Amino acid sequence: MFTKVITRPVTLNNISAIKQTAFRSFASQTGTTTTLPTPAPVEQKNIFPKKYGGKYTVTLIPGDGIGQEIAVSLKDVFKAADTPVEFEQYDVSGLTSEDETLFQESLASLRRNKVGIKGTLFTPTSKLGHKSFNVTMRKDLDMYASLSLCKNVPGVPSRLNNVDIAIIRENTEGEYSGLEHQSVPGVVESLKIITRVKTERIARFAFDFALKNNRKKVTCVHKANIMKLADGLFLRTCRDVAKEYEHHGIKFNDMIVDNTAMQLVCRPSQFDVMVMPNLYGSIVSNVGAGLIGGPGLIPGCNIGREYAMFEPGSRHVGLDLQNKNAANPTAMLLSSVMMLRHLNLDEYANRISTAVYDTIKSNAARTADMGGNSTTKEFTAAVIAKL
Repeated sequence: MFTKVITRPVTLNNISAIKQTAFRSFASQTGTTTTLPTPAPVEQKNIFPKKYGGKYTVTLIPGDGIGQEIAVSLKDVFKAADTPVEFEQYDVSGLTSEDETLFQESLASLRRNKVGIKGTLFTPTSKLGHKSFNVTMRKDLDMYASLSLCKNVPGVPSRLNNVDIAIIRENTEGEYSGLEHQSVPGVVESLKIITRVKTERIARFAFDFALKNNRKKVTCVHKANIMKLADGLFLRTCRDVAKEYEHHGIKFNDMIVDNTAMQLVCRPSQFDVMVMPNLYGSIVSNVGAGLIGGPGLIPGCNIGREYAMFEPGSRHVGLDLQNKNAANPTAMLLSSVMMLRHLNLDEYANRISTAVYDTIKSNAARTADMGGNSTTKEFTAAVIAKL
């Protein structure tokens, strides 16, 4: 496996300055093939990932915090499994605004390769900081559908059982539109954008996902009782799309977002597929992570008409665990399993997912968040041994 690494060093001074101003589905261990909906219209030609000499070229962005460590784990497992994937690695960092050029190079790489996998990039909270690289990437490449798979992992202690939820959020508008301005000193207006066109395509994505993966119900999460125009449009559009899928036997219901949070921690088994605007999806996916044992266990991806980017479904940077050899690479590995299924490399996907689940279930190795004391490297070595 060949890896090309393009990097730019980040200095400690830059980091300090920023801080001061600042898996039922693809990851199933059973080998059951599941598929992503095809978000392209019928008239559009298929756009295939780049493949040279029998190997796919994939853009790899490790991310900040624990990103480098779990990226090493990913590359080691892929090498041991002899996976026909070559990585173009871009060490972009959100801890400094100086990486804008490198970030644009990583976008160009993703445009070439069509498929990528990444960790989470740090986003400063200061108004002087740069815009989120994570959000910019999804918007620029119109990867409009975010999918996070929240499912109990056998062998991992969790607060509740029978959790098996596909969380789908719209990536390109809503509260993440990035349209803010200060009207007068002390008064800031932030615009939430909801359009029927983009709501309809994310709703269709959710119902197509349910249909292709034998899911039985889609729940629309909203706040239409207060935001009657914006969330009202989102809800009405989802209801209209739901009518087209009634003959498939897929049930539809809706739930106000604050009630959703309560229901998730009381009776999560009532949820199957959930579809919602951007901000609600961020909150719900993190609640889901807490239900099953933490953010290190949820795989995810971002899908558009041309491009696909795979990443852990609960987007935590993990700066507190950086360089401590304590990070859990499970979410990254299971996200890579989703990527391999997307590339129709099901045999390799099954081997890796089975190895990960067997490692955890047999207690061969578990990191601290799973109730064990194994390091990142020890967990990776145990997964490789299971291959």
